[in-house]
Amino acid sequence: MGHMHGGPQAPAPQPLKGVANVIAVGSGKGGVGKTTVSVNLAIALAKLGHRVGLIDADIYGPNVPMMMGQTRQPAIVGDNRIEPLESFGVKFISVGLISPGDKPLVMRGPMLHQIIRQFLQQVEWGELDFLIVDLPPGTGDVVISLVQTVPLTGAVVVSTGSGVALQDARKALEMFHQVNVDVLGLIENMSRMTLPNGEVLDVFGTGGTARTAREYGLPFLGEVDLNPEIREGGDNGKPVALAGPDYALAKGFYSIAQQVVDRAKAVTAKQEDVFEIS
Repeated sequence: MGHMHGGPQAPAPQPLKGVANVIAVGSGKGGVGKTTVSVNLAIALAKLGHRVGLIDADIYGPNVPMMMGQTRQPAIVGDNRIEPLESFGVKFISVGLISPGDKPLVMRGPMLHQIIRQFLQQVEWGELDFLIVDLPPGTGDVVISLVQTVPLTGAVVVSTGSGVALQDARKALEMFHQVNVDVLGLIENMSRMTLPNGEVLDVFGTGGTARTAREYGLPFLGEVDLNPEIREGGDNGKPVALAGPDYALAKGFYSIAQQVVDRAKAVTAKQEDVFEIS
């Protein structure tokens, strides 16, 4: 991938020892609930019996610690290694743990690259089936640092059904395409809202994300309802996926998690075939 930036060739991405799949969660724009999806997806995967890690690489709004109910600084162990925090069976690390409080981080490209590399290579992840990376909204430096550091199994793109969000989701799809990352599928968040009287409100428009997935020939992984309880779960550090797959509001996340597992298997098999040919 060195050709994207002139100058010396970037070293080839190195797989992380013990980590089977690295999956990026991205969105074209902010405010589509990408972190809510990342956190609930990680918890659902853990509850389904997988070993899961979560990297909060959203430097602009690192909300993962709040949603995971832990904000203490990670311990440094051994030879300058970082011990990840753990909640609900998910190991996690966040920029928000390293610059605690409300101070926004203003970072330049090289500094970002350093942090992403550190989160991948210096954290004691141990053996993981899935390492989920919650990206900042939009397209840019963090994604490039990520793909230059570690081979990704694939990416998941989160959008709402609104035209504006979908326009931006397309940009995210193009970006993953440019950096040769397989998109495992699209998720429509904040899809429908069911009122207490059973009436269903279509707040941001429904069905647009599935249509966009079809246009690109990509899987549509499902819809997550717009519901105050999903937000409150995140705000209180008790994400809705903790309630398990039988709970109505958590169902969507479990269905998405299972599809991510299946898609990751399919993509890995395909990637290995290509590898054998070359």
